[in-house]
Parts: sequence; structure tokens; C-alpha cells
Amino acid sequence: MPLPDAAPTNWVDRHAPPAWRPWLKLGRLDRPTGIWLLMLPGWQGIALAGAMRGEGPDPRLLALFAAGSGLMRAAGCAFNDIIDRDFDARVARTAGRPLASGQITVRGAWIFLVACALGGLGILLSLNLLCFYLGVASLGLVAAYPFMKRITWWPQAWLGLTFNWGALMGFAAALGGPSLAMILALVAGAGLAGTHLSAQVEPLPWPAVLLYTAGVLWTLGYDTIYAVQDMEDDALIGVKSSALRLGDAAPRAVTGFYAASLALALSAGWLAGLGPMFTAGAAGLGLHLAWQARKLRVEDPVLALALFKSNTAAGLILFVALVAGVWRP
Repeated sequence: MPLPDAAPTNWVDRHAPPAWRPWLKLGRLDRPTGIWLLMLPGWQGIALAGAMRGEGPDPRLLALFAAGSGLMRAAGCAFNDIIDRDFDARVARTAGRPLASGQITVRGAWIFLVACALGGLGILLSLNLLCFYLGVASLGLVAAYPFMKRITWWPQAWLGLTFNWGALMGFAAALGGPSLAMILALVAGAGLAGTHLSAQVEPLPWPAVLLYTAGVLWTLGYDTIYAVQDMEDDALIGVKSSALRLGDAAPRAVTGFYAASLALALSAGWLAGLGPMFTAGAAGLGLHLAWQARKLRVEDPVLALALFKSNTAAGLILFVALVAGVWRP
């Protein structure tokens, strides 16, 4: 049976061998929206860095970030399920997850997590030193996220900090430079001093920081929409969310989060000197986000899931706008 927030015709339930299905579902591969939402900030960072140089995004980097996002989202979901397995068993939407339902053991989930993380590490080693440092720094955000719903009404904000870290990593990766694996090979072969490594790192410019901050607010908006699905169950079991905190004010708050996100994204593009096609694309993004906020109803969890999933389109609109910003009259 498909899980409630997976499409009834998802490829895992239709095509995957039965023995594989619990593992694929542990990594949420039956629900690819999360992969897109983790990947797109990285793509946007790559596109912004390229556009600032008058170039399109590097296809190799786009492919690496797509693969890395799939692996790290799977690892993050497994970690989240390990921590939340008791809560998940008491929530209707998550009770069928492989760990909560007993289809996979905790030990098996840890093995799955480590395997995915090692795959992500392999990709990270092929990127430059600044990107590697940022990737390591993100681990603290990832590790803390499952606990946020226990201590704050705003775990969605923490998810924003975590999911959009790829915008900084993508921008850093697009700056070029030798990969960490290459640097380590040179150090091992030539006995270079460690100070040579630190010389490879430069601070990120303001457009990258603004793009990241825009993404944080975007995620705060769309994950508040997602949390509408669980408001009743979350209240019963005692976990917190922005949707519960906001209640009937959630649609107005999402409007504010999205408006601030759009303003910051526009600021990033303008500061980067992007052309008018970026502004046109950002206007399209604004219309899409306004539609989401206007449609949201806290009493309609089915609609909330559909609106949440539409954020793959929102993220792609911004990515295309950043790519189009290369063109300057």
C-alpha cells in the first residue's frame, strides 16, 4: 500500500521488487518532491554563480548535486525516522513508514544511512575545498533537525536552514578550483604545508547569502503548508510545528514568508547584476507563491499536500530565472 503522502501510482509500489520497497521508502524514493526541494537550492546557487560570470550553469555540477541530493535526502530521512520512530507510529500519515511499522530494524536503518552518507561523501570529495567545508558544516544542522519539533514551534525554520544550505554549496562549487581529493593527493605527494589548503578558500559574496536566506523563508512557507496535514495528530502527541502555532493565521503567515523570500531573491539577482529576464522570471515566481498562499486552508490537508508538492515548480521557476539572468541587453 502506498503511504498517504505518496502518489498512488508511485514507481516504488508499481515497479520495485517487494523486498526493495521498504528500503526505497525509508529513503522516501516513493516521494521525490523532497529530493527536488533539496536539490533546487543547489542548482540555484550554481546558476547564480554562473550568471554572475555571464555563463550558464555547469551541467557536471548540476548532475553531481542531483545525485548528492538524492543520497543525502535518503540518509536524512533514515536518520529522522530512527529518531522519530515512536512518534511516527502514533501519527496516521506516518504509521506505515518502514521503521515505525517494523518492516526494517533500527540496525538496518543505520546501515542504510551510513551507505547513503558514504555515497554523498564521495561526491563531496570531488568538489572544491570551500564546498567541502560547507558540506561538513551542514551536518550539525541535519543532526539537530529531528529534535526541533520537541523544543520549538518553528522546526520548519530549522528545516529551511538545512535544506537551503545547498545554495551556498552550489555557489561555492561553481567558483571552481581543485577538488579536495586532488588537493589531498598533491599534499600527500609533495608534502605541502596545511596553510596551502586554507589559501584555497574565499568568502562567499552577498548575492549567495541573500539567495540562501530567500530559500530559508521559502522553506518556512512551504513546510508550514506541509505541516497542516499533521496538525491534529501533532497536537495529540505533543510535538510542535509552525502550522500549530499559527493556526488559522497560517495562510497570512505563509503569504508574509513568501513575500520576504521573493524580496530577498530579487535583491540577490539585482546585486549580482542579472539582466531583465531574471526579473521577469521572479515575477512569475511571485504569482505562483501568491496562488499557493491564497489557496491554503488549514482545514483541508489534502489540498495542503498538493500545494506543498507544487513547490518543485516554484524552485524550477527561480532556477530558470537565474539562468535567464545571464542575458543582458
